[in-house]
Order: sequence, then structure tokens, then C-alpha cells
Amino acid sequence: MFRALCATNNDTGSLILRVILGGVFFPHGAQKALAWFGGNGPAKTVEFFNQAFGVPAPLAYLVIAAEFLGGIALILGLLTRFAAFGIFAVMAGAIYLVHWQNGFFMNWSGTQQGEGIEYHLLAMAMALALMVQGGGRASLDRLLIR
Repeated sequence: MFRALCATNNDTGSLILRVILGGVFFPHGAQKALAWFGGNGPAKTVEFFNQAFGVPAPLAYLVIAAEFLGGIALILGLLTRFAAFGIFAVMAGAIYLVHWQNGFFMNWSGTQQGEGIEYHLLAMAMALALMVQGGGRASLDRLLIR
């Protein structure tokens, strides 16, 4: 099972997808996990998730881990499919809990109540591609299965 989780080819497309997706999610996770980049850190993030969305603390910590550790893992190509699944799940949850009601488009003009789902769909598509393809070229997954 571990071999199947890490199996990948030498695909450059997967490398590009995982580094960009990981590079986008690492700072979001660092905001929540380490209070970097203007974030509030784990305790305040968990409290906010619970109060604003009714998300229980264990699930909020999973979101933090998926974004922070998942972002790092994607950049490194380590357990790529698992990390991509975490990002996929976080984005699906964000759509369901927050963004669905705001429609499709992001709030570029500032005229909507909040952000729509287009960004989340793109992140989910990237994550799904990585779940199917694996980490590709220059991934630690390739080293693990040797």
C-alpha cells in the first residue's frame, strides 16, 4: 500500500503542480500554525473555526496540518497523494462552509459579500491531478519507492 501511495513517474507537470500548490498553501498554513504572515496562530485559528463555522477543535487542527504540513510535503514531493488529498478536503470544506453562498466568482471588484468558489475549484483540480499522477520529477516519493 505504501508503494502505491508513493508511486509516480518522472513527469515535469506533476512537479510544477505540486510546487505551486504547496507554495500557495504553505503560507496559509504558516499563518495558522506559526502566526507568520499576519496570521493568528493555532489557538486563535481553532477558536475562530469553532465560533464562526462550528468546526470542532480536532478537525480545525487537521485543517492547519493539511495546509502547513501538506504545503511542505507537496513542495518536497513527500507523500504527495496524501498531502494533495488533505488540500482537496480543506478546499471542499471551505466551499461547503463559507464560499458556496457567494457564487462562482472571486470578489475582484469588492461588490460581493465574500469570495466565490473559483479559486477553490482550481486548487481542488490541482490536488486531484496530483492524487492521480503522484509527485513526479524531483519528488522524495520517487526516492522512497526505490
